[in-house]
Amino acid sequence: MRFMMLYKPGRETDAPPTEKERADLGRLIGDMAKAGILISTDGLQPSSKGVRVRISGRAFSVIDGPFTETKELIAGFAIVRVKSRAEAIDWAKKFLEVVGEGESEIRLMHDEPAFES
Repeated sequence: MRFMMLYKPGRETDAPPTEKERADLGRLIGDMAKAGILISTDGLQPSSKGVRVRISGRAFSVIDGPFTETKELIAGFAIVRVKSRAEAIDWAKKFLEVVGEGESEIRLMHDEPAFES
């Protein structure tokens, strides 16, 4: 089963992660790789460097960041292949222990990728 795990920090900062935070995350990512579950992971820059594109009817709108609704902000993601939803939850808990606050939204992905690369 493939899951996308989205990290929502509940707050936004332009400050880069500290050396300790990078080391702690590096160890966790290493553990995920050793366990053979990690497909992909990465962090995202603050929303001040982002943009949202919307369509309503046939009209597009483009909104530059930063975005005020911090509970909706995604700061990073991981795609994992695990045996169960419970296993994905366990890994999300380990991640949240490392980062210390926020939430992880876990979404089951389709069995096969939408297209071949």
